[in-house]
Amino acid sequence: MRVRVLFFGMLKEFVGHPVEESDFPDGTDLGTIFENYAERYPRLREMARSIVMARNQEFAPLSTSLEDGDEVAFLPPVSGGAATDPIAITPEGHYFALTRQAIDPHAVAARLMTGAEGAVVTFEGTVRNNTKGRPTLCLDYECYEGMALKTMARIGLEIASVHRVSRVAMVHRLGRMLVGETSVAVIVMAPHRRPAFEAALEGINRLKKLVPIWKKEHFVDGEVWVEGEWDHNVPVAG
Repeated sequence: MRVRVLFFGMLKEFVGHPVEESDFPDGTDLGTIFENYAERYPRLREMARSIVMARNQEFAPLSTSLEDGDEVAFLPPVSGGAATDPIAITPEGHYFALTRQAIDPHAVAARLMTGAEGAVVTFEGTVRNNTKGRPTLCLDYECYEGMALKTMARIGLEIASVHRVSRVAMVHRLGRMLVGETSVAVIVMAPHRRPAFEAALEGINRLKKLVPIWKKEHFVDGEVWVEGEWDHNVPVAG
């Protein structure tokens, strides 16, 4: 059977390319795929406790069996261009998007407004000018787009189901960003302020640990992929 294998972030650099088509025996599982590449690229084995595997844009344990035509992704720890930006809008009016343009939180909030809101809480993550005193020039963000959008939507819908909020929006920017620019926005509408604040905080916290988005930080004296941490419920390779 033939499988499409994807690599992201720092793993793409270890392997030397972002994607390849490979043939494996019928009944092969994700563990076998991982071992195959770990033999060829030892850095993958060294990072096994931080790498997460996905099958067809869903997190999956190594015991997951594969079928012909499946897409497998090697995902490094999250760090927290298409002609059109990937966007998901639910029947309830929740809004999720990936964009390569500047994020306008006011415009996003305006499209969610119904007139029944008593609170609108907006969280913006911005590019700071240093990391532990090391001056930052810019950041590059990349992601597994289909899976990222699907995961953002799932997080938003779960939050809306447990907090007394009316609408949730999450927007993450991709590509290069300069100091001071907004990289991510989480916006929550609710009748009252407390659930809006609580939902916004939960939203950004879960986004940072579950959505497959990675960033490379560029400094005056070098560059590095920022290694974050997966949520403890996500199955890792090691």
